[in-house]
Amino acid sequence: MLYQIVSLLLEVVAGLVSGTCLLRLYMQYQRIPLSTRSGNPLGGFIFALTDWLVLPLRRVVPAAGRWDLASLVGALVIQLAEFGVLWVLTGMAASLASVVVLAVFGVVRMAISGLTGLVIVYAVLSWVQARSVAADLLERLVMPVLAPIRRVLPLLGGVDLSPLALLLLLQVAVIVLGHLQAGVLGAL
Repeated sequence: MLYQIVSLLLEVVAGLVSGTCLLRLYMQYQRIPLSTRSGNPLGGFIFALTDWLVLPLRRVVPAAGRWDLASLVGALVIQLAEFGVLWVLTGMAASLASVVVLAVFGVVRMAISGLTGLVIVYAVLSWVQARSVAADLLERLVMPVLAPIRRVLPLLGGVDLSPLALLLLLQVAVIVLGHLQAGVLGAL
């Protein structure tokens, strides 16, 4: 029972922090201003939750073009910490390499889950035609992945099915990721 409680708490905290690091990475890649002066409703939250980790990492992890690799490494460090603590709690029964594999797959799974959440909220807001700063921000985050699907999938009776198609593709990616993870862990 204690293991389940600790596991749940770790998953929530690590998911929040590593997911926010990935959101920071993606927003900076999309050149979406994060400052509160820019009107970004999430900027202050993202900075408050990730600066303690990302800023020190920037001293040793340089950016690669538009990619803020310090944010990516920050997400990986948090996932490593989560699975490392769980590894210790289970008596270090598995190999240390499995902790690294779980952390890498955890970051990818977190990116897919985050994008899934963004697409769902974007789709719901598109039904009600809510124009707001948050809706505009969501549109800027989701459009780069929806645009290629929209080029292939035409409107059907005036209805845009691209968010549904993207959600389907993301679920397929989760299934493939699970099988890849099982295969890699089985080989260790």
